[in-house]
Amino acid sequence: MNSIALKMLVGDRAKYLGMIMGLTFASLLITQQSAIFTGLMARTFGAITDLSYPDIWVMDPKVQFIDDIKPLQDTQLYRVRGVDGVDWAVPLYKGLLKARLENGNFQTCIVFGLDDATLIGGPPEMVVGRLSDLRRAEAVIVDEVGSRDKLARAPSDGLGPKIPLAVGDVLELNDHRATVVGICRVTRTFQSQPVVYTTYSRATTFAPRERKLLSFILAKAKPGEDPERLCGRISRATGLAAYTRDQFKVKTMSYFLKYTGIPINFGIAVVLGFIVGTAIAGQTFYNFTLDNLRHFGTLKAMGAAAPTLLRMILLQALLVGAIGWGLGVGVASLIGYLLRNSELSFKLPWQLLAISGSAVLIICLSAAVISIHKVLKLEPAIVFKT
Repeated sequence: MNSIALKMLVGDRAKYLGMIMGLTFASLLITQQSAIFTGLMARTFGAITDLSYPDIWVMDPKVQFIDDIKPLQDTQLYRVRGVDGVDWAVPLYKGLLKARLENGNFQTCIVFGLDDATLIGGPPEMVVGRLSDLRRAEAVIVDEVGSRDKLARAPSDGLGPKIPLAVGDVLELNDHRATVVGICRVTRTFQSQPVVYTTYSRATTFAPRERKLLSFILAKAKPGEDPERLCGRISRATGLAAYTRDQFKVKTMSYFLKYTGIPINFGIAVVLGFIVGTAIAGQTFYNFTLDNLRHFGTLKAMGAAAPTLLRMILLQALLVGAIGWGLGVGVASLIGYLLRNSELSFKLPWQLLAISGSAVLIICLSAAVISIHKVLKLEPAIVFKT
């Protein structure tokens, strides 16, 4: 019976291909838009992901996400260091500074100032140079994407591709000279701005003069100490907000989910893909069943039981669903791979594959239920009608 069901399915090429195309488009739209949404959300806390060594982030209680900087007094660093259970604590500067390029244009950069002694909070991967080179005079490290894109130098003749920023080149950050000593690879930022690393003392020199310049305090719990409990202890002792790395990621992502239109925009696209897939595949599969009612009637007249017919229809629905889902996920993955070096944010964890697969499964089962109802009500006498 299974072979008969498959022959019936592929026998009508037009409807067979129509169902697959409808499910492919639905799977593609659901998977791609979900992956772009996931990648975009991951960029909101990319800096927290890169700074993986500290256990705890300490900040002003009114900070809502990582880019919502509310500077602290330098004395707060010593108060955090004095809390029982803290192994060490270091300062971190994070701010937006303007870099003056050779052609006179200005480019806003995300500048991180690392603890002068330990350089904790540095980039996760160095492409050229070493992190310790930051201890040289006027030294900065620039991220790879920014160095070949927004901070790249235009060719002297004005023609041809831009010349990537390289080690030894000089930038001007807020009217201060800065020499590039390394190129790093970091997680893309939500604003897609170039990322610059330097020491904390140098970053506070680059930054406009303010009474308070300490952005965050990075802390490490002593071995055997629970970071979440230590966060509560720090908050009670200092009056500051303290979060573990994962808690701060959730807090940052929650802000963008709550106060921006990103979830609505991508949610509409995902729902649209589901509706289109249901409409196309469901209608096509139902018409396919109607066209094959005589065949089902023949099988029923020959003694085929309802469970057998049910199994045949489910087999047909699940087969086109599997093919359509596989093609849709494959095309979405290919697009993400081809555009991996572009501004496109694309992140496809296995959970999204399960979600898109479940959506396609629901579409197929919905179409199958409608068709099954029609077949089960079928009278075998239809075979003898003209």
